Amino acid sequence: MPLPHDRILLARIGEISLKGLNRGDFEGKLAANLQRRLKSLGDLRVVRSQSILRIEPSDPDHFDFEEAIRRTTFVFGIVSVNPARSFGGGMPEILAQSVDHMAGVLADGRPRTFKVESRRSDKRFPLESPAISRDVGAALLQAYPDQLTVDVKHPDVTLRVEVRDTHLIFDRTVRGHRGLPVGTAGKALLLLSGGIDSPVAGYMMASRGLELECVHFQSMPFTSERALEKVMDLAGKLSLYTGRLQVHVVPFAGIQTMLRDRIPEDMLTLLTRRAMMRVAERIARQRGCKALVTGESLGQVASQTLHALAVTDAVVDMPVFRPLIGLDKDATIEVARRIDTFETSIQPYEDCCTVFVAKHPKTRPHRSDCDALEKDLPLAGLIEEALLGLVTRKVALEP
Repeated sequence: MPLPHDRILLARIGEISLKGLNRGDFEGKLAANLQRRLKSLGDLRVVRSQSILRIEPSDPDHFDFEEAIRRTTFVFGIVSVNPARSFGGGMPEILAQSVDHMAGVLADGRPRTFKVESRRSDKRFPLESPAISRDVGAALLQAYPDQLTVDVKHPDVTLRVEVRDTHLIFDRTVRGHRGLPVGTAGKALLLLSGGIDSPVAGYMMASRGLELECVHFQSMPFTSERALEKVMDLAGKLSLYTGRLQVHVVPFAGIQTMLRDRIPEDMLTLLTRRAMMRVAERIARQRGCKALVTGESLGQVASQTLHALAVTDAVVDMPVFRPLIGLDKDATIEVARRIDTFETSIQPYEDCCTVFVAKHPKTRPHRSDCDALEKDLPLAGLIEEALLGLVTRKVALEP
């Protein structure tokens, strides 16, 4: 019969542990985010203990540990997750629990190499870490002489023993996405298109603790309903990392059509971006957002030169974060694949950014030229009309 112990998950924090007097605020936010992400799995506690959050289900026998591990790895601030057993006692209990735990690892009958790593956090414990590892290793070899062989360099199994007020044993580590807890760095508005870049930009800024809302510019009838569904699918994938999301869908075809008909083609892309930024800033201020986030990368396209970005930013009075600014497309695609947005982003449904694209856009625009072109445009009225047509869609976090 297995020895009595508590089955728990250990969620290890990263850079939060380097914080100073406000470390408790970061840990509290992380614990709340984690609790919210796991609550549909059943009754549980999230307990802070040194640099670890202990996830303790009230009914371990009916708790989906694998799903809990998966969800926990999506929570920014978590470096790794370990399914572990927790128990009390002295060295005899540690030896017995180690042998019992290894029985489960060896249940398939396949021989394995192993090593033991110990960490003595409780300095009152009479043995130091090397002695704990030595004694646990000897007990395992004695219990399973035909199945275990020591290999300290490249073992199949690394059994980790942590000696605390309540001891911990585990052999499996699942990596998380690191970062800072969402909500600890304020709130920003992400300009979310249907392309590859903007979801990655949202992911990167959320990993630095930003809470996000999104704005999407819809250009029906020039784009299809399926294009909007694609954007909502991307928002759903992004919400796995950010938590709950709201997407503010703005009808933008009126503004685009007016610009197409009244300005030179080489300035069309730039003035369209300036109009988007004006709309986005209005929404951001209404929603309590302190910055805008875009997926632009320096020099990637003609509208993303240094001159063009400066002229675009000139129409807003809040910070614009561009986390992809120094990445090439391959680096962005690598992140998109890792966060599972790439395949959705490349679906062939055009968004507003591909409507009325200039063949030869101006790459070194001047702010005065843009201001002069916009002077006699009915832009303010069309922006008000677009904002009146705004529809907010909530993205339900995956259950």
